Amino acid sequence: MTIIDNAVYVGGIRSADPTSLQQTYETLAERGGMAWIGLYRPTAGEMASVAEEFGLHPLAVEDAISAHQRPKMERYDNNLFTVLRPARYLDSEEVVEFGELHIFTGEDFVITVRHAETPGVARTRHRLENQPELLAQGPEAVLYALLDQVVDDYAPVVAGLENDIDEIEDQLFAGDPNVSRRIYQLSREVIQFQRAVHPLEAMMAQLASGSEKYHVDIETQRYLRDVADHVQNVTARVDSFRQLLQNALTVDGTLTANRQNAASALQNEEVKKISSWAAIFFAPSFVASLYGMNFVNMPELHWAWGYPMAVGLMIVLGATIYMIFKRNKWL
Repeated sequence: MTIIDNAVYVGGIRSADPTSLQQTYETLAERGGMAWIGLYRPTAGEMASVAEEFGLHPLAVEDAISAHQRPKMERYDNNLFTVLRPARYLDSEEVVEFGELHIFTGEDFVITVRHAETPGVARTRHRLENQPELLAQGPEAVLYALLDQVVDDYAPVVAGLENDIDEIEDQLFAGDPNVSRRIYQLSREVIQFQRAVHPLEAMMAQLASGSEKYHVDIETQRYLRDVADHVQNVTARVDSFRQLLQNALTVDGTLTANRQNAASALQNEEVKKISSWAAIFFAPSFVASLYGMNFVNMPELHWAWGYPMAVGLMIVLGATIYMIFKRNKWL
């Protein structure tokens, strides 16, 4: 069953709980008031039914069925179609999960369409039912409350991302080899979050500009301005996250380059030492190999001082080469 909650409100009080869409239409026609229909992944037939009853625009209905829409607000005559991207932070996985909420509002109805688990809608309905004076202001009040709930739910997401960024800073200077991958993954989440949050500023401005034309209650206008302030705060925080992650990526690249340079310098020092000792041992080996040749006609072969001279030559050559490398700081 795709109908999650379905009610008719009169004067801000829940006066009927229809069991079907048709019953909702009949109750609304008899009693007046406002219908609030909550749908979860509705079928094309169900959307066609509410579209015909409330005069929803085909383009908005198509968007609601297909989902995967960006946050936006579009007006079709007296009906308003709003798309929001709720988000929640999953502590166990340290990731941000995004949902999608479509809201149709008209003179006497609100239709919410969800394509993912969005508990904020149920909380909003419960909150409004406990504030009948606010709910009595009509669909505009419901839209405000849904916007307010979505923006409020961004606060734990902001806190979770902020904590992740703090952990990344610790990983950077601890030399964690996995920090680059985590920075990249977190950057993608921040970009998605920006895409969910940034359009809200224009949407709030659009609501404010149309308040007088569509006779939105002055108290609801005040509430909407409060939501707009919260949106600006969230947007500023998310933008700062993007900058922090870019800086972290730059620092990671610098630290990685420094570690590679240090390792290369250490390797060069080791190569110098090995080359130096190889050269030192080469000189005695050369002398020994020269006098080790078994030719009959060879100068100094039978000379009494030949052996001491050869040994002395080995020592002198080795010591000379050692001093040269020592002076050049290769040893």
